[in-house]
Amino acid sequence: MILYNLYSSCMRPLLFMATPERAHNVVLGLARILSKEPLRSLFAQKVDYRPCEVMGLQFSNPVGLAAGLDKDGDAIDYFGALGFGFIEVGTVTPRPQKGNPKPRMFRIYSARGIINRMGFNNRGVDYLVKNLKKRSYSGIVGVSIGKNEDTPLEKASEDYLICMDKVYPYCDYISVNVSCPNTPDLTKLQQEEELMALLKPLKERQAELTEKHGKYVPLVVKISPDLYDHELQNVCSVCVDLKIDGINCTNTTVSRSIVHGMLHVNEWGGLSGEPLYIHSTRILRKVNNYLQGAIPLIGVGGISGPISAREKLYNGASLVQIYTSLVYQGPSVVKQIVNNL
Repeated sequence: MILYNLYSSCMRPLLFMATPERAHNVVLGLARILSKEPLRSLFAQKVDYRPCEVMGLQFSNPVGLAAGLDKDGDAIDYFGALGFGFIEVGTVTPRPQKGNPKPRMFRIYSARGIINRMGFNNRGVDYLVKNLKKRSYSGIVGVSIGKNEDTPLEKASEDYLICMDKVYPYCDYISVNVSCPNTPDLTKLQQEEELMALLKPLKERQAELTEKHGKYVPLVVKISPDLYDHELQNVCSVCVDLKIDGINCTNTTVSRSIVHGMLHVNEWGGLSGEPLYIHSTRILRKVNNYLQGAIPLIGVGGISGPISAREKLYNGASLVQIYTSLVYQGPSVVKQIVNNL
């Protein structure tokens, strides 16, 4: 509670005086510094041990950091010290890219939400690999992979394979991002034929890399909360046919129905935070009904505390991830959720 009060009364007001992206960069810069000992120990949180096994991996607890906050893996050790059971970095692309023009991140303050259209801004997969190699965090680390914006959709699999090859030896699972609404046409990769054409080579490469490196790294597919039922069924069918190891429900939404009339809602991009909760949980529930336990699910989108995290678990998730609630509530939200699961 002290940590929450300190963040809400001191840190958040200062950070929210800056633009969202500027505040994000400041926090990430501080987190990078605090990732080193002895500073890391000063800010570490001790959380309850809530072990679980998912996708053949052993997690100290089922609460993870979602992709997008630490795209380049600059602060893995700091975020690990906050008590997360796993951390997902990325989304990373083969080559560095600047992303979309600024401004590209907006707070929906009254709804505890964020709209972003960052566009896979990152320093490239080689930079990320360097950070993966030097981390001391012993928990589970996943990597979200994508394609460069200028790569034609029909050649998307080449970019994903490049990233997969490079991160495979240094991570615990790989998340295939086909649902970010901020990269042109990327969500088209969720259509049945396109998804099969993308995932089949990845599964084949997974088998090759397993033999080469002597370790099996699960493949997770991250889907959109804006899919129609028939599209969702097709995605599930492809994932079952190819024996995909996990499905992440969900990415951000382009829907604005629940935040209509609020400041910044007319900005284009993906909406995250509490307004996403209904959309993402609806998709999670449907996927769980379709799959009947055939594939483990990760619930992400709008989790703001123990109750919403439990709801994700009740609706079929084996793991959960947070991001925006960390922005609005600070590090204490991790402990609140973990200790009450």
